[in-house]
Amino acid sequence: MKNQKVPRCSAEEVKRDPYNYTYQQAAEALGEEAARPWFASLYRSAPDPKNQTIKVKTTYKSRDTEKYVYELSDGRCIETVFIKRRDGGTACVSTQVGCPVGCIFCESGRHGFFRNLTPSEIVQQVVLIRRKVNRIVFMGMGEPLFNYDNLIQAIHILRDRNGLNFPTDGITVSTVGPVEQLKRLREEHLKIQLTISLHAASQAERNRVMPHMSKYDIHQIVEAALSYSQRHNRTVVFAYLLLPGINDKPADVRQLAKWFAGKNVMINVLEYNETSSCSIRKPSRQAMELFKHRLENAGLTVKMRVSHGRDIKAACGQLAGKYNRKP
Repeated sequence: MKNQKVPRCSAEEVKRDPYNYTYQQAAEALGEEAARPWFASLYRSAPDPKNQTIKVKTTYKSRDTEKYVYELSDGRCIETVFIKRRDGGTACVSTQVGCPVGCIFCESGRHGFFRNLTPSEIVQQVVLIRRKVNRIVFMGMGEPLFNYDNLIQAIHILRDRNGLNFPTDGITVSTVGPVEQLKRLREEHLKIQLTISLHAASQAERNRVMPHMSKYDIHQIVEAALSYSQRHNRTVVFAYLLLPGINDKPADVRQLAKWFAGKNVMINVLEYNETSSCSIRKPSRQAMELFKHRLENAGLTVKMRVSHGRDIKAACGQLAGKYNRKP
């Protein structure tokens, strides 16, 4: 964990919740000779239930997608999605129980926010999938940067060469863009991939779509994301859920072009995935194609992202609709 201050921990703490610590932390607590084989066994052998603080409650499967419902030690539940690819798969990982952001199109925050996940609970979501994972995206339940310290610790654990040795290029953090945390992320020596859930081209539109993010200025979010791109030489993705009559106007196209034309940016145009808590009118495929072409004609690089797992409520915005309801 170069350039990161390593918190000290005891041998008892490491043994009680081993997935919460990096190899360096484990070695300081247990000694190098004991830590090396033990740490490797956590990540290179079948998971031992005695080391787990979460467990698989149930799974759902569709053609190319699996959804894991994990029960935590306090009885709360989170959901993680595995999307199968030809050479492995993508793990869509949660960082919080519930979500405080309150996006109108998302089920995860419908019943509010309960708590942050620990680094261990984040890491175990990947370990317990028991599949070849070659991409990790923090796009599950919760806002990753509102759980900043635990997220960064989990990334260091996942990247640890003595464990999973997961490549930095294979990790994406998807965030609504709290500005101070974005600035902190820029200074991390990680060079992970960054996706900004933008979903609007004006402050008024974004306040309507993300009512709990109104204190964050949209221009400052864009500026911080572009600064990250320049600092780490990474293409930043801006996710844009197309909402007819809300964010699909000519003025929106002009503003997106003003921000991003000629920049190291990709616009991902998304289609709304149905939830029980929102009656958003879905755009037609023709409308989505037209919006994409308008963006491209304005000089932007654009993709239309395909959703996976809608039939098992595993697509973006659909996670944990039936769990964690407050009384």
